[in-house]
Amino acid sequence: MGRLQHFGWFFSRGFGPQGWGHPAQDWDYRWTRPQLYQQAARELDQAGLDLVVMEDALSLGDDDTLGLRVRSAYGGPKHDPLLLAPYLFEATTNLGLVPTVNAGVTPPYLAARQAATLQHLSGSRFGINLVTDVGSARHVGLEPLPHGAAYDRAEEWIDVVRRLWHSWDEEALIADPVSGRFADGDRIRPFRHAGEHFTVAGPLNALPFEDGDPVVVSPGGSPRGLAFAGTRSDVQLALAPLDAGSVRDYREKVLDAAAPAGRKAGDLRVLFVVKPEIVPSAEEADRVVHTSRHPSEAVLRQVAEGFSSDLETDLTVLPLDAPVDPAVFGDHVSRGTIRGLLGDDGASTPLREVLTRKARKGRVSERAGFVGTAEEFADFVEELGEDADNDGFLFSGDLHPVTVHRVLDELVPVLRRRGVLRREFGGGGLRGNLFDF
Repeated sequence: MGRLQHFGWFFSRGFGPQGWGHPAQDWDYRWTRPQLYQQAARELDQAGLDLVVMEDALSLGDDDTLGLRVRSAYGGPKHDPLLLAPYLFEATTNLGLVPTVNAGVTPPYLAARQAATLQHLSGSRFGINLVTDVGSARHVGLEPLPHGAAYDRAEEWIDVVRRLWHSWDEEALIADPVSGRFADGDRIRPFRHAGEHFTVAGPLNALPFEDGDPVVVSPGGSPRGLAFAGTRSDVQLALAPLDAGSVRDYREKVLDAAAPAGRKAGDLRVLFVVKPEIVPSAEEADRVVHTSRHPSEAVLRQVAEGFSSDLETDLTVLPLDAPVDPAVFGDHVSRGTIRGLLGDDGASTPLREVLTRKARKGRVSERAGFVGTAEEFADFVEELGEDADNDGFLFSGDLHPVTVHRVLDELVPVLRRRGVLRREFGGGGLRGNLFDF
């Protein structure tokens, strides 16, 4: 039997046109209605996953490149995942839901009150995926901040939110019908916060929690991102090369960042995002990988469309057989995102070769990618659990029933037989699920 690990789903592309551009669109689900997401969430709940992290982007991007974001629905439209959460809580029993909240746009008091409300309504299954995106600042009349300052603001934000959550002492709620006293005002603490980024007055107009605070998830692999996770997050949403050595090194960086705050490995979870492609046989895995080595023009265009949205730069109009001039990218585009596309030698590599590299897939059995059988992927999961002390994974994909079944139909039984995927939940809401082993 393997080592039990945590699993979740990363709702990529967010609350937008699920299935757009794929054959699954012909199932005739309506992405603007809750039934599509409720059905998928019920399947994840039954599969024993702990949580769904709901990606979001407030903005359609730069005014001059709106067409890139909506042309293939890579970057928008997107509705607010916070407002989808209650529908998914109604459809599920144990699954935690973690919509994205932008620390630069949502005022701390409002966020604390919304989160407290959903934590109570859901039976303590709520969390927030806290992001520091600065590109959306102009929509609310704010100036964008540099990378480091954005993390300073996020640290102040979550500290104030938690102070609001705990502005009621445990003994403040009396709820005694005999004495007629509902709460003790002497045990509710007003406060004034006047910081660099926020001015907030407490206490919070919401009840204290029965099963702990809402879970805080944060992405970001930069030194500041890792430091934020180490000191203030419950879950680090991680991206890294997924071999045992890299996973072990990544976890150590997060734990090193946590140590000055007095936190230990048991105080947070590091979950790595993966996108498995489960196939019925090793021969089919070989075929899929071989085909990806020679992508069609249509596949190259699809890859280019995705990166065009992320980079707010139309790659589809650039010559495929010439290198990409980095000058085509605006100053607002992340250098890391550009490097993620072009690599270190991108300035001298033809765009066709760059896109071909991105289209290539690898065998999970060779630790070169995520194409493989359910048994092969389970081998990989067990290896990281035993050799790297891995906490678990977030499967990435649309929150669409077709996508969920494609990934999990064969994989869930194999993972359960091997003892690495839970069959039961112990109670205590999302926090209890994440920290019960």
